[in-house]
Amino acid sequence: MMNLNNNIEYNAAFDLVHINSIKNSKKLAFIDDDQMITYSELYNKVKSFSYKLLSLGLKKNDKVIICMYDCINFPITFLGSIWSGIVPICINTMLHKIDLEYMIQDSEAKAVICSEDLSGLFKEIKEKSDKNLLIVSDKNQSSFPINHDVIDLSSMINSKLVNSKPEKTYQNSECFWLYSSGSTGKPKGTIHLHKSLKNTATLYAKNILKTTQNDIFFSAAKLFFAYGLGNALTFPLSVGGTSILSKQRPTAEVIIKNIKENEATIFFGIPTLYAGILNSNFNSEDLKSLRISVSAGEALPEHLCKKWKNVVGTNVLDGIGSTEMLHIFISNSIDLISPGSSGKPVPGYEVRIIKDDNSFAGINEIGELEVKGPTSAISYWKKPEKTKATFLGQWTKTGDKYIKNSDGIYKYCGRADDMMKVSGQYVSPFEIEEALQSHKDVLEVAVVGKEDKDKLIKPKAFIVLNNNSNNTNLEKELTDYVKKNLTPFKYPRWYEFVTSLPKTATGKIQRFKLRRL
Repeated sequence: MMNLNNNIEYNAAFDLVHINSIKNSKKLAFIDDDQMITYSELYNKVKSFSYKLLSLGLKKNDKVIICMYDCINFPITFLGSIWSGIVPICINTMLHKIDLEYMIQDSEAKAVICSEDLSGLFKEIKEKSDKNLLIVSDKNQSSFPINHDVIDLSSMINSKLVNSKPEKTYQNSECFWLYSSGSTGKPKGTIHLHKSLKNTATLYAKNILKTTQNDIFFSAAKLFFAYGLGNALTFPLSVGGTSILSKQRPTAEVIIKNIKENEATIFFGIPTLYAGILNSNFNSEDLKSLRISVSAGEALPEHLCKKWKNVVGTNVLDGIGSTEMLHIFISNSIDLISPGSSGKPVPGYEVRIIKDDNSFAGINEIGELEVKGPTSAISYWKKPEKTKATFLGQWTKTGDKYIKNSDGIYKYCGRADDMMKVSGQYVSPFEIEEALQSHKDVLEVAVVGKEDKDKLIKPKAFIVLNNNSNNTNLEKELTDYVKKNLTPFKYPRWYEFVTSLPKTATGKIQRFKLRRL
């Protein structure tokens, strides 16, 4: 149990929806692809879902997995769980079955709340396991068995019975989890506290972005990411704004359509999407409603930052955040933009750069970035060694290499390990190598990061073929093979076929040599 001395009673869901239900009762809180919801309706549905969730037999501190596309039901179930003192765990809707099985088992979740077309997958997982796992989904399909294996979500959020008072929780109570990937091993359940959601909004959104109730928010990053959760849920609710949600894949066309039709004022993207929009045939007038844009997930190249300003007419603020810190803690600001850099620490956070010899880095000296602030996760679930290696008292190691110039501007230099960030998400080269190496024509493989024409990092594969391979269409076949076996964006953008890979005397591949090629 956590020591609750000097801890204030506080429920994050109550804080985000109660005041808005009074001050902004008729205002739209969320608009998705199919419907819209006011703050008054949101408030009632959160309380309804909370009541029904507890009536299923779930108790305070039980854990539930939320695996949903971005739609209005996501914030209802997320906030309704927190209202109940139940811990929601937001996970990626694109994960493969083996990853979902691991997270259910690892988290000890009692229930899964999922989008309709994902319910069949979770039913398969339940049938294979010995767990009495509850499955809640958007609606029961007619093909479902009579025994009601899947609980109808709509009946849970539209009940006349409501849980009028939130569960008694504290600022430092466990609130929700996000799963964070790493360079080795399985994903890590990252535990966040009730106070952290509002703190990200106060420190970053209000102070850096100057958010108000007049803002209309659109995030290309989905709600199951820490970045997207802040952009599309915490930030708008913290000021009584309106959030645009879309379950569609964020292509340039989809992004522009959502911004134009909803007159969004703040857009949150990642560098790959900024490059995609700028390289598409679009009319800058379609984005005239934007007053500011934000980029995170990977470093935004200087030329993209400048081109966006020139073409669209509004600034894009680059910054760095992490799952462990919940949102951005170093950022450019409206009044100070340094293209090609991450900016300065967000007020309320402290950062330091530690060199390889554990001394503090000086001006323009490279080292690993560490951060301290009031939004840090407290630990990784059931991973004491990884927790100890990442959370150093009040400081959190980021795994990112940085330098700071004489003006106090921080610039990203790369990962401290072999991890790559592709489309804003960490990608392990070992995962791609493992998939490629299982192909019948591949003997050995090494994957490294390479910059594309927009200076964004993408995977490149160096491959040693089996002697008997005579496949003339191998690159396309390998790409299709990786997309089938991994989340599709992880496929290599380039292939180089070699006769051997550089290795150490002990047989380890020397990736730094491949990066030079």
